[in-house]
Amino acid sequence: MGELLAGRYRLERRIGQGGMAEVWVATDTDLDRRVAVKWLKTNLASDPVVAERFRREAIAVARLNHPNIVGVHDVVAHEGRQAVVMQLVDGKSLRQLLDSQKRLGPELTIHIGAAIAGALDEAHRNGFVHRDVKPGNILVTSDGRVLLTDFGIAKGLQPGDEDLTSDNVMMGTAKYLSPEQVRGRRLDGRADLYSLALVLYECLAGRVPFLGETDADTALARLQRDPTDLGHLRPTLPIGLVNLIHKTLARNPAHRPQTGSELRAALLAVDTSPPPIDGTPAEPPPRIANPPTRALGAGPGVPGDPHISGVIPVTPGADDLTPSATPIDTADQRDPTPAGPVPVGTPARQDTQRWAPSLIVVGALVVAALVVAGVLFVGLNRGDTADDLTTDTVVPGEQPTDASTDAEAAAATHNVGAAADVPAGPVTIVDVQAWDPDGTNGTENNAQASLALADGSASTAWPTECYSDKYLGGKRGVGLILSLSSPSAGTLSVDTLNGPYQLEVYASTDEAAPADLSGWSPVGGNNFGDDPATVTADVDVAATHLLLWLKELGPDEACSTANPFRGRLGEVSYQP
Repeated sequence: MGELLAGRYRLERRIGQGGMAEVWVATDTDLDRRVAVKWLKTNLASDPVVAERFRREAIAVARLNHPNIVGVHDVVAHEGRQAVVMQLVDGKSLRQLLDSQKRLGPELTIHIGAAIAGALDEAHRNGFVHRDVKPGNILVTSDGRVLLTDFGIAKGLQPGDEDLTSDNVMMGTAKYLSPEQVRGRRLDGRADLYSLALVLYECLAGRVPFLGETDADTALARLQRDPTDLGHLRPTLPIGLVNLIHKTLARNPAHRPQTGSELRAALLAVDTSPPPIDGTPAEPPPRIANPPTRALGAGPGVPGDPHISGVIPVTPGADDLTPSATPIDTADQRDPTPAGPVPVGTPARQDTQRWAPSLIVVGALVVAALVVAGVLFVGLNRGDTADDLTTDTVVPGEQPTDASTDAEAAAATHNVGAAADVPAGPVTIVDVQAWDPDGTNGTENNAQASLALADGSASTAWPTECYSDKYLGGKRGVGLILSLSSPSAGTLSVDTLNGPYQLEVYASTDEAAPADLSGWSPVGGNNFGDDPATVTADVDVAATHLLLWLKELGPDEACSTANPFRGRLGEVSYQP
């Protein structure tokens, strides 16, 4: 038989321990029921402050009567060590559940969140802040009950309540502290709600959003940046749940749900249907309803997967010498769009094909060809042979080492122009393409992508489409792919014209831009801010392509109230 505490509680087996106490399964011999006994460790028994905190926990929880709070039955002392006798919960901690399953589904996460939010609301209304909401203090039973436990460092909400914790010490577990706990400010119930949101984030993502090398780094991280977009980590989550968790993780307590009851109601109201992967609204915002008609340089909207966003008349050129295994029937060279109802009306003037410029160009080419043929004819009749023609290619900038004839110098100069695959001069951005790999068509406002290039005007920029939430409706992000004239390291600069924003920069040394985000290499960390700003990134590899990747959008007056969020990037430049 085990040790008998206070002549009544017989210890059977230890089921856990923390920094302050051990937890045992015991039998209440007076009432013949099984209980849990939280018994202060021997080395802390002589500390009066710790003993008083134990006593306060019992008093605090005894005043709470809620189905989602572990009840306290008694407080006893045995051999100078304080013990709290509690309701025995037949289950496991959420910490154990996450360690074994890594991530939970949205329905179970909502169930856990709603239960703990209700428990916290009860504690807050009775004048206590828990201050240590974490997976280890949440118990889940086999029949689905969820209970909050361990009010050992709970603090009263009244101004006169004495705090029995040490000065300049952050009470709680570093991974789950609220920003106001890190700053040492006076707390209210919204601090507990922030900690609960961190727990729910971990349930869905499999990790906490802030984690540093030390506890201090972990705690301070939440003062310096917002959490990584949960929808980016798990795009199939319900959009409403993602938005609610991010709202509850606001650094400013005034921007969070204000009570546990409010958070519980919001969780239970979440639509758990999975979102469409492409959350882009069908209609463009008013300001970009009529994109510029000037065409961009050639290139696919999605690297490796060309996308045609509209019917573009193309005239085959004489330089297209690609062989074809099947004879081409010129009578069938029509618009490949499937047949369907054709709207009656006259096409817009800018959409009609104009033939006059094409005829002028063709005429000029014919004249040029005749001139070249005449020159060659004269040269051949003067007795020049193939052996007289220079075949050496001169490197740009290299001068002939011997006394070349005028004809040889001219031939060498001609060869230089024909062989120059890499343009001379400084490295520049030669092509800009919009990229939306999670969208339905792979691109986003591609017709306006070139407006992002630096031109000294903040009014010209590439805009995303408008979204219903700032995290792009479950997408990982959207962005711009910049192609450089030649491989080069350098410094990229870009203006973000909406705030808040999250912008990442990636680089690639491949000949073709990678078709998947995993094929890009990050440059620096995540750039973020609440207000528009200029972002710079030092690229230390010989990059051929760069990617500007927007993950968070700000409100934009050009968008509708239903889809109020949009990102804009401008003044993009690259200095080798």
